[in-house]
Amino acid sequence: MPKSKFEQIYKDLKRKIESQEYQFQELLPSENTMVGIYDCSRNTVRRAIASLIEQGYVQSQQGKGVRIIYQPADQTSFTIAGIESFKESAARNNRKAKTEVIQFTEIIADARITARTGFPAGSELYYIQRVRYLDGKALILDINLFLKSVVPGLTKQIAKQSIYEYIEKELNMAIITSKRKMTVEHTTEIDEKYLELNDYNCLAVITGQTYNADGIMFEYTQSRHHPDHFCFQDTAVRKHE
Repeated sequence: MPKSKFEQIYKDLKRKIESQEYQFQELLPSENTMVGIYDCSRNTVRRAIASLIEQGYVQSQQGKGVRIIYQPADQTSFTIAGIESFKESAARNNRKAKTEVIQFTEIIADARITARTGFPAGSELYYIQRVRYLDGKALILDINLFLKSVVPGLTKQIAKQSIYEYIEKELNMAIITSKRKMTVEHTTEIDEKYLELNDYNCLAVITGQTYNADGIMFEYTQSRHHPDHFCFQDTAVRKHE
């Protein structure tokens, strides 16, 4: 299915902002200018800008225009934002990425797994452990469980490349929502075995449950990050009653 015009414009503007072609605190081109650039309606431009506002890239100012509030993160950090694959996040952060699959198996959810993940007892699951390398350093340990009935046909090779890419392009399934929790936890033996932690005895852990367009949870992930190379970035908007 071809992407909508406003989404194409949104992604182009987002790319230009991230690459600093449009820089922090500058105003975006006017609506009239963008209508000409993209050969579209004013409403289409406004929808693209609304998406940028929602993602915290720009802020609309009455009578002035749309100001860029995005700032690139410190490049020593791996910044997480939105629902992205590791491959997409690494590209956005301008990092060279590699994935090593250290375990790929199928399991059945027992009571313990159900209590921890939320998958129904008896569910057939793919259990995957992957070490993520950024610029040649082992910095992230991902532990993933995928619901086999919803994400069939997973292989070790797919896990090495991009499972999200496989889900969206091969299975044509929409990835909609991710509920996340971030904690700081003591390192485990597997962390110390695969990650370059040196003297650290704690790391950042993001636990997430991801849902498709039917509201079905198809993924549970525990992503364990080296503290020297981790940044969680979010944008909060104060709501006025």
